[in-house]
Amino acid sequence: MSRCLELAVMGMGRVSPNPMVGAVLVHEGRIIGEGFHQQYGQAHAEVNCLKSVKPEDHHLISDSTIYVTLEPCSHHGKTPPCADLIIDKQIKKVVTGSHDPHPLVSGRGIARMRAAGIDVIENVLRNECDFLNRRFITFHTRHRPYIILKWAQSAEGNMASTKDEQVWLSDEYSQKLSHKWRTEEDAILVGSRTAIIDDPQLTTRLWEGHNPVRILIDRRLRVPETSRMFDEQAMTIIYNDIKEGLDGGNVYIRLRSDENVVSQILSDLHKRSLLSVIIEGGTYTLNEFVRAGLWDEARIIMTPVALPAGIPAPLIDGTIMTEEKLEADTLIIKRNESL
Repeated sequence: MSRCLELAVMGMGRVSPNPMVGAVLVHEGRIIGEGFHQQYGQAHAEVNCLKSVKPEDHHLISDSTIYVTLEPCSHHGKTPPCADLIIDKQIKKVVTGSHDPHPLVSGRGIARMRAAGIDVIENVLRNECDFLNRRFITFHTRHRPYIILKWAQSAEGNMASTKDEQVWLSDEYSQKLSHKWRTEEDAILVGSRTAIIDDPQLTTRLWEGHNPVRILIDRRLRVPETSRMFDEQAMTIIYNDIKEGLDGGNVYIRLRSDENVVSQILSDLHKRSLLSVIIEGGTYTLNEFVRAGLWDEARIIMTPVALPAGIPAPLIDGTIMTEEKLEADTLIIKRNESL
């Protein structure tokens, strides 16, 4: 199962809104096949695993055990059900990690295989497998994207200048890491003040990978049309109080006055099958999610840069998952255990 996890993460940033899945086929202690879900709409991990078996080992398939990080699917989507494939190949034993929360699966894959006489062992490295697909699981159990808060803060705990000017706190290494993170998420969100002051592009130009969908909260449409967020290098959704509809590659969504803004945005992102969103600023926007208790993970880059007169970074509770030295900076990752 550990090898399955290593394989599964290789699909990071390419399989959403599907989960990352790895599969390994073992015969008498020898791996004879392995695979992972490589691209949304293409073959699942189990299919790639079985395809990788060498011709001289095909006769061993039915006498082997297949390990999979997630319960094999039981419905026709972009591809046929993997549970049916395992049954057709007459594999005698299946070992799974996570339960699939997708409403079209949700135990049906396990039940179908057991009904066919297959020995199914569940929950092997369950915590690790659940963590791997925390975005997918949150999306289907909480009916919203997985929410990551991200900011850099000064030695004094400030994250922005009190003046309307851009301030760089993190070093080059941390900036590249931030762009890598963008490739791993479906969407990236900022507020209007950040868009006006920093004019961010919110792309992955410092790291190879897909650009996330750009989300802008701009209720009075103050961000100028010349903003780099409107350069159509990636889809941009603008949540506002004034305008509705398409404008080139930009999508305008008018917010309702009778409902919480954060809830409306998360509901709309869920409808668009965006599994995750990373929120990069500014302070007001980050604090809106903190006050609502709507965050799953916070990535805080602590820098030695001095900014004595600045806007304080958000204060959050949470369990520290990771604390590591980068180069000049220190990264702290917290998990919201209150959910």
